[in-house]
Amino acid sequence: MTASGRQDGFPAGGTEVSPEQRIPEWGDDRTPAPAPEADMLGIDPAELGEADLIREMQSLHRTRLDTLRHATDSALANHLRRTAELETEYLARHPGREVDPSRLRDA
Repeated sequence: MTASGRQDGFPAGGTEVSPEQRIPEWGDDRTPAPAPEADMLGIDPAELGEADLIREMQSLHRTRLDTLRHATDSALANHLRRTAELETEYLARHPGREVDPSRLRDA
């Protein structure tokens, strides 16, 4: 493999673009293809109660590695989109969320 790129069309090293941009089913302009059915998109995160929002995020994080390694490109794209929606809603609700000092790196 050379630095010029991989044979599968992805950049060498994979750090030049985000995972969403590396999914072949996405168009050349790097926007996702429209979803086949609106019902498959899930409930708007803003409409979820706090417990439901947390439960949905836990479910996505629990299945993350399996989805990344074994799901179809469209399933991975949907997983990435839904994770971003739910996490964005969580951060909007908790802008001053408590940061555990033990999670901080030394400066």
